[in-house]
Amino acid sequence: MSSVQRNTLLALMATALGATVYSASTSTAIRGFDTASLAAERKWEKAAQALPEPARLRRTMEKIAGQAHLAGTPQSKETADYLLAQLREYGLEAHLERYEALLPQPKTRALEMTVGGKTFSAKLAEPAVEGDKGSTDSGMIPSFNAYSGDGDVTAPLVYVNYGVPADYDTLKAKGIDVKGKIVIARYGGSWRGIKPKVAAEHGAVGCIIYSDPRDDGYFQGDSFPKGAFRPLDGVQRGSVMDMVLYPGDPLSPGWASEEGAKRLSLAEAITLMKIPVLPISANDARPLLENLDGPVAPEAWRGALPMTYHMGPGTGSVHLKIVMDNATRPLYDVIATIPGSESPDQWIMFGNHHDAWVHGADDPVSGVSAQLETARTLAQLTRQGWKPKRTIMIAFWDAEEYGLIGSTEFMEKHADELNQKLIAYINSDSTGSGRISAGGSHSLETFVKEILRDVKDPKSEKSLLETAIAPRETPRRGGADNGTPGEFHLTPLGSGSDYTPFLQHLGVAALNIGFEGEGGGVYHSNYDDIYWYTHFSDKDFTRGAALAQVTATAVLRLANAPVLPFEFSRVVASVNTYLDEIEKLPNQKTKLDLLPVRTEVRRLLKSSAELDKAYGAASAKLSGAQARKLAAINQLLFQSERKLTLDPGLPGRPWFRHRIYAPGMYTGYAVKTLPGIREAVELNQPGEAVEQARQVVQVLGTLSSQIEQAAKLLGAL
Repeated sequence: MSSVQRNTLLALMATALGATVYSASTSTAIRGFDTASLAAERKWEKAAQALPEPARLRRTMEKIAGQAHLAGTPQSKETADYLLAQLREYGLEAHLERYEALLPQPKTRALEMTVGGKTFSAKLAEPAVEGDKGSTDSGMIPSFNAYSGDGDVTAPLVYVNYGVPADYDTLKAKGIDVKGKIVIARYGGSWRGIKPKVAAEHGAVGCIIYSDPRDDGYFQGDSFPKGAFRPLDGVQRGSVMDMVLYPGDPLSPGWASEEGAKRLSLAEAITLMKIPVLPISANDARPLLENLDGPVAPEAWRGALPMTYHMGPGTGSVHLKIVMDNATRPLYDVIATIPGSESPDQWIMFGNHHDAWVHGADDPVSGVSAQLETARTLAQLTRQGWKPKRTIMIAFWDAEEYGLIGSTEFMEKHADELNQKLIAYINSDSTGSGRISAGGSHSLETFVKEILRDVKDPKSEKSLLETAIAPRETPRRGGADNGTPGEFHLTPLGSGSDYTPFLQHLGVAALNIGFEGEGGGVYHSNYDDIYWYTHFSDKDFTRGAALAQVTATAVLRLANAPVLPFEFSRVVASVNTYLDEIEKLPNQKTKLDLLPVRTEVRRLLKSSAELDKAYGAASAKLSGAQARKLAAINQLLFQSERKLTLDPGLPGRPWFRHRIYAPGMYTGYAVKTLPGIREAVELNQPGEAVEQARQVVQVLGTLSSQIEQAAKLLGAL
C-alpha cells in the first residue's frame, strides 16, 4: 500500500471511528432504538438495574460452592437440579439436557525421585487451612490433569521453563535433549495443555507441571491464608485436552455425545495426551528441581524458590505413574427460555458454566451467582409486563472445565437451528473485584460501550465505561487490557470458555464479560472456596450485582432493539491493526503481499460507512417500519459474523472456522488474530500464508456484500 493510500484510509477510518466514539461516550442514544422505542427501553432498563441484590449472590455462592461439584459426580447433578429449581421458582420455562462424555478421574498418582539410594515421594495433597472450612471437605477429588495419558515411567528429569516451543530451542542450544526423559515445566507462559503436547513432540515420556511462587505465589503478594496468592502446597488442576484441535467430548468430535451415540476409541481420539501428566505444588517440585545438574537456567527461566535453577538432567531418576479410569459420565446443561413475543425464532443466549474442579467459589460460582440473578431479574420484569420481542435463552453449562464439553455438545446437537436463529452469545465465567473487562466480536464494540456508559460502578458512582478507560495505578499483570487509557476496545477472543463453540465454529457474534480477578490466586485448587472469595475478592458481592446489571441490560437491548446494534467500523480498524502486526513479524522468508487484503478492508470501510449513513437516515422511522422489512435487515446483520467463517477450517484444525479469531496452535487460550495468515508467517510457510490471505480476502468480501445489502434495505425505509 502506498503512503497516499494508507493516509487516505486512515483519514476515512478516523472519520468513521470519531462518530462512533462520540455517540458511545457523550450521547444518551442507544444504537438500534428510535425515539419512539427508546423511552420504553429506558424504563425497563432502570427497573432491571434496580433488581440485583448482593445478598442473593452470596446465598447462591454459599449453596453451590458449599461442596465440591466436579463434572460427572453426583454433586454436579445436585448443582444442576438446584439451578433448575431456582429458574422454575422464578417462573421461567427450564429444562435439563443430558449428555455423556469421557470425564476421567485418577485411579493412581505417584511421583518419586531417587538420588544416591534415597527416595523422595511427593505428597500430592493440599493440606487443610485453619479457619477455612472448605479446605477440609472430604468430597474433593485429588489433584490431576484431565486427559493425561496412562503411564508408568522412570527416567532422568529436565527442567523446561514454561514448556513452550521457544524453550526447547534454548535447551537444544545448550545441548540438552529431552527424548526419553521426563520434563518438569512451570505453569504460565501458555495454556497448560500446550506443555505436555510440546514435550511429547520432542520425545519426552512424561510431563510434570508445577506452580512456581514467582508466577502466582508469594513473589506476587502474600500467599493464602494471609493473602490472595497460591500457597506453597497449592496445586492447579486442569484439563490438558488438545483443545486447539477441537473442544468437547474427545470421543465424539462433530456430533453430540448423547446416550447410545457413536464413540471413538481412546486410541482414535487425537485430543488426548499420549504421555502421563501430573500437576504438583511448589513444595513437591522443590526437591525435584534442587537435584538437577546441568547448566544454570537462563535468568528468564528462574522462579522464586530459594535455590539455584538448573536445566538438568541430574544424577537421580524420577518415577511417574498415572492411571486414569477413563470413564464415561453424565453431564447436565440447564437451559431456561423466555419466548419472544414478536420474533420467537430470533434468539439471544447468555451462558456460564456451573461445574468446578473443586468448590469453585471464584471459578465459576462467582459468575453463576451473577447469572442466576440476571435470570431472576428478567423473570421479574416479565411479571411486571415486559415482553421481549426476541427469545432469550439462559444456559448453565456442565463440564466446561474438562474442555468446554457441555456447551460444545449442545452446539453440536442444535447446530442447524442455532445457525439459523442465534443472534449473539454472551458469556461470563468467574468475576472478581477489579475493573470491568470485555472481549468479543468487534461488531459489538459500540453496543458494549453504550451499556458500560449506562451502568454505574458500585464503588465510585462513575460509569463502568469511565472506570474501564481510567489509567491504572499499576499495570495489569497478565491478560489483555481493553485499550489504552481514554479509549475502550473489546479484546479479541481466543478460547478458554464457553463462547468458543458459538464464535469459533458457528460464527455467532459473541461477548465475554466480567470483572477482573486477583491474579492467579488459588485458581483450580482446593482453596478456591467461599472463605477465599469473601476475604480476597468481591467481598460484598457488589461487583457481582453490577455484572448482573450489565448482562441484564445487554439482553434487554438485544431482545427488543428494532434494528440490531451491529456496527462495523471497529472491525475495519481491528483488522488493519492485525495486518500491521503481521507485517512486522520477524523471520519471514519472503515479504507477504497483504495489499489484496487491505484493498478488501477499504471496501469494508466503505460498506460500514454506507450502513451507518442509512441507519442515521432511518433511525427516526424504525418503530413504524414494517416488521418483515426489519426482520430482513436484522437477518443480514446477525448473520454477518457467519460470513467470517469458511470450510474447511484452519490448517490442521478444521473445527476452527473463523478467519479473524482463533486460539493459537501453541498458545491455547490466548488469541491469534488473522490466525491462518499469522501462524503461516510465524512458521515461515509463505505458500500457506498466501492461501490464507486469499481466504481472508474472500470472507471480508462476503461480509462487505452482506453489509451493503443491509444498508440498501435500511435506506429503503
